[in-house]
Amino acid sequence: MKTIFQKIIDREIPSTIIWEDDEIIAINDIAPIAPIHILIIPKKPIPTIIEAHTEDTNLIGKMVMTAQKIAKEKNIEGYKLLFNVGEKGGQTVFHVHMHLLAGDFINIESLQ
Repeated sequence: MKTIFQKIIDREIPSTIIWEDDEIIAINDIAPIAPIHILIIPKKPIPTIIEAHTEDTNLIGKMVMTAQKIAKEKNIEGYKLLFNVGEKGGQTVFHVHMHLLAGDFINIESLQ
């Protein structure tokens, strides 16, 4: 069964695409917890960071560099990058994704 992210990647569900290349897509979160809340998602369906392998190292690194590019393009000077890992870590969609969070929002310290 496809995750919502795979359906977005496959253009089965519409989404506001912030950035895209052959390996990664970045979209606005539909339930933001910050004024800027962008999801950076690899097109390769890896369920969790726990299940990433050595061959995924460059892809995971590229996710971070994509966040850097997006922040620069949007003139975001300070931000947080967050992976929720596993159900007990708050992950609700089991397709690896990273949150780029910026701006004033509630409980930022709880993310530290």
